[in-house]
Amino acid sequence: MPNWWLLALPLIAGTFMPLQAGINGQLAKHLSSVLAAALVSFLVGGCALLIVVASQRDLPSLELLKSLSWWHWSGGLLGAFFIATAAYSGPRIGALLFMVLVLAGQLGMALLLDHKGWAGFREAPITAGKAAGMALIIGGLWLIRRG
Repeated sequence: MPNWWLLALPLIAGTFMPLQAGINGQLAKHLSSVLAAALVSFLVGGCALLIVVASQRDLPSLELLKSLSWWHWSGGLLGAFFIATAAYSGPRIGALLFMVLVLAGQLGMALLLDHKGWAGFREAPITAGKAAGMALIIGGLWLIRRG
């Protein structure tokens, strides 16, 4: 895969996040349940992934699944939390404020993960430039919230 795809794919995925939050918010409203909306969202995504993985004959063995640590399974729980939070908060606070809060949370955690080298990321200490960038993000959050 060309290097430009490494930049394009996250950018495209990022554009889908506020759309996904809005869709799931409308789904929650229609179903009268944030958690039911999150379940439907995960069922659809899970079925889509099952079809793709099965078509590539890339299904993991039961033995391999049994060897996973507890924290390997936590990614799905974090995803469910995000989807439910998006379905609940997004429609109430608006797409821009929701996404800037998500972005601030993502970047703060990314800064910590890189600094400590946790979760498989390469270690990259916090620098003055990175700290200043985070301060600007927080300043932007404050401006948007005032707005």
